[in-house]
Amino acid sequence: MIAYLELVPSQRSSRATIRYGGITKTGNAHARQAPVSAAWKYTNPPYISVAMRKRQARCSTRTVAISLRAQQRLYKRYQSLKQSKAAKVAVVAIALELVGFLWEALQPRTPRHEP
Repeated sequence: MIAYLELVPSQRSSRATIRYGGITKTGNAHARQAPVSAAWKYTNPPYISVAMRKRQARCSTRTVAISLRAQQRLYKRYQSLKQSKAAKVAVVAIALELVGFLWEALQPRTPRHEP
């Protein structure tokens, strides 16, 4: 999913040297813009409004748990990234992680087999 949205960094390499650049601009720009726009919400502290609580009541507990974990992690990650990166660069990194959380939420729930 991350590669489809083209949120992966460009790469230049020669022998043992690998250098990463900005995200690639190939693919659908609108599909890439959606998670980046959503990632700007994680620049603010996590907060669940009354209206959001009502909507979450209709969701599975697994989905709500994933969303709460995402809110907390992505906010903390943004706070640490903004210390050393520009805001736009940090938000694109947050968008990459957000897509990972979305992928997790969309996976079918399968029973775990304990050894």
